[in-house]
Amino acid sequence: MKKVFALIVALAMVLSLGSMAFASGDEDFQSAILFCGSTSLYPIISSLASSFTDEYVTWDQVDPSLPDKNISVYVAPGGSGVGVSAAIDGTADFGMLARAIKDSEVEALGEDYQCFIVARDALTVSVNAENPICDIMDDMPTETIRQIFAGEIETWDQVDPSLPAEAINVYIRDLSGGAYEVFQTAVMGDSEVTAAATQSASMTELATNIAGDPWGIGYAGFGAYNKANADGQVLFAMKVDGIEATTESIISGEYTIQRPVMFVTGDEISASEQAFIDYVFSQTGYDVVEANGYIPAFEVE
Repeated sequence: MKKVFALIVALAMVLSLGSMAFASGDEDFQSAILFCGSTSLYPIISSLASSFTDEYVTWDQVDPSLPDKNISVYVAPGGSGVGVSAAIDGTADFGMLARAIKDSEVEALGEDYQCFIVARDALTVSVNAENPICDIMDDMPTETIRQIFAGEIETWDQVDPSLPAEAINVYIRDLSGGAYEVFQTAVMGDSEVTAAATQSASMTELATNIAGDPWGIGYAGFGAYNKANADGQVLFAMKVDGIEATTESIISGEYTIQRPVMFVTGDEISASEQAFIDYVFSQTGYDVVEANGYIPAFEVE
């Protein structure tokens, strides 16, 4: 976490220096943009930042009315909590979140608050595809899931007596991640996740941890789940109360352990920011969202 904060501070300093450098020549034109926060949104915005910069290089190539200044779009991971805090205190232009924003956070961002929902995601209750449970059941009640993650059910034979008495290894996102809060609200309620759970710094790491442990279980994001299984099934997602996590069930809301993936700001949108936002919500952005295993939350005309 210290490395994440150091990176955010460093990028904020670059942003500040960049804005100062261009203020005198082009009427405070903002040449550098900084996103930070959700590790689920990070690969999408990072990919788009790279392709946007490579395609246009300077802002006047995006729009002739903009100055001939180099494009700089910085993206730093750190978790949804870090992202929204950075947007509130102004150390980032945009905070990335993979959860619903709280009323208190909207209030803190102020009257200029805006949110941009890029994708829909869900949390799949996933096990290693080699776990023998995959051969005997494909559905778990929410209550069973809660008991497993609370540490009340500790071995696989307690889930089903035909399974071996192997310890259940629980994998979760770290406490700053949006997924932790989503799962707490949708599944855990007043129960706390067991202190024995292994925390993961990103959703990709969480999916990798489950895939590497035949007795593991965790809430891999829909996007991370799809990417992990792209070259062959390594994760197996349980239905929850009979509902499978699919594009259709997530969009309809029938699958309830889900979340928006978005970025927010409390400042007015500058010309350069609007140009990049338009790019995010273009066909290119749509394709990148899909390539990362998520469901685009917008349509392209």
